[in-house]
Amino acid sequence: MSEFQDFLKRQFAYVAIGEFKSGKFEEAQRLYEQAVATYGEGFRGSYLLQEPGTDRGIAIVFWESAADMEANHTVAHEQLMQQMTPLFASHPQTSFCEVVCDIQPSELPVAEMV
Repeated sequence: MSEFQDFLKRQFAYVAIGEFKSGKFEEAQRLYEQAVATYGEGFRGSYLLQEPGTDRGIAIVFWESAADMEANHTVAHEQLMQQMTPLFASHPQTSFCEVVCDIQPSELPVAEMV
């Protein structure tokens, strides 16, 4: 029965949508990558998306639980976030969401060689 309960567990995602000051996206990306590198238990992956030709982006960090996300807010993480804050053009919009649907591509059959 525990396997079934594990199957029903859903991941969570921290989502931040924001815009950086002109020309600051690369620096913010570097800090983002350093911050993500500090994550440990419960971290399930991350995406940083950039709207082409702009300094607007979306960061998505996947967690096993809200508690795991909170546990990963270390001093090192907070210092990196403090360095990133002045790079924003305005305060980013953030939310914490439950992942309710996760669709992965099917594995394609390998073509037979003749």
